[in-house]
Amino acid sequence: MRELFIDIETFSPVNLAKSGVYPYADHDDFELLLLGYSIDGGPVEVVDLANGHQLPEKVLAALVDPHVVKWAFNAAFERICLSAWLHRHHPEFMTGRRFLDPAQWHCTMVWSAYLGLPMSLEQVATALDLPERKDSAGKKLIRQFCTPATPSVFNLGGMRNPPASDPDGWEQFISYNRRDVEVELAIHDRLADFPLPASEWDTYALDQNVNDTGIRLDRVLVDHAVACDRQHRATTLARAQELTGLENPNSPIQLKEWLAAHGTPLQSLTKNEVAAALDTATGEVREVLLLRGELAKSSVKKYEAMQHVAGRDGRGRGFLQFYGAGRTGRFAGRLVQVQNLPRNYLPDLAKARALVRTGCFDAVELLYDSVP
Repeated sequence: MRELFIDIETFSPVNLAKSGVYPYADHDDFELLLLGYSIDGGPVEVVDLANGHQLPEKVLAALVDPHVVKWAFNAAFERICLSAWLHRHHPEFMTGRRFLDPAQWHCTMVWSAYLGLPMSLEQVATALDLPERKDSAGKKLIRQFCTPATPSVFNLGGMRNPPASDPDGWEQFISYNRRDVEVELAIHDRLADFPLPASEWDTYALDQNVNDTGIRLDRVLVDHAVACDRQHRATTLARAQELTGLENPNSPIQLKEWLAAHGTPLQSLTKNEVAAALDTATGEVREVLLLRGELAKSSVKKYEAMQHVAGRDGRGRGFLQFYGAGRTGRFAGRLVQVQNLPRNYLPDLAKARALVRTGCFDAVELLYDSVP
């Protein structure tokens, strides 16, 4: 065996889009449902793990064999999920390592991006006009079997839909998984005449190691920053309600009506238009516009994102996307977007952080003009 082509279907209650694959796979309820594979481009087999089937020993061994290249579309997902699954079910394969070695993995999504193609399996197949196309029923089946469900008679009041809740749908899901591997094989064959340079695969492995290592987050500071913002927003909203008499002064429609009634009609509440209005506004109108500016700030969004991505060890992972910018080859930010953190000009930044970290929110409000 020289190459192993893989596609998996999984379940986790964690929101993948918000948290990324690392917390998703690390959750106690994470489960590997299906694993489709092809050895050296041969016939595709699907292992129904959700129904108790076992991975063949040769496939298990290949997952950690440095002489076997593992292929997947968006290989980071397969690699991290399989790392978590192996730790739980076959820890003997993961001795001394937290994640499977990215140097042994190649990603057809990265390869496609290098050639200016989309970063979507379905879109790549369409762009290449492949006879093999992704099953359009996949999104519905993923929602049905891979995400938390509303309790019903079909799932016996549970929070997810097991295979037995819809046997026909499950068989269709198995076919969907098989089809994904077939499409990945077709993409691999079509791109074979345009190989990704070895140096790019080395950089991809480096990128994956950086993502695996992650960044240590100060969870106390992060949680308190979010709590401080919520307190400040509640105080600001209450003051705006007191001044305007509006139920929701953060509503653009309600606030524009109030401003118009007080001699300051605005077409919109964009940052520039509010700033222009502040040049001439006085009294309550000026204070309301300033409060509107405070309520419109989203400075703690990154802290909220950090809450989602933080792992059990306090580290956030998966912040970079290799070839995320497509043809240019630039890395792209993901999740927290650490590459565009706002610059901080506070001369006493350490003191400000200490106040937030210790929960002295009233002192923060007293000492600093802008809390968010």
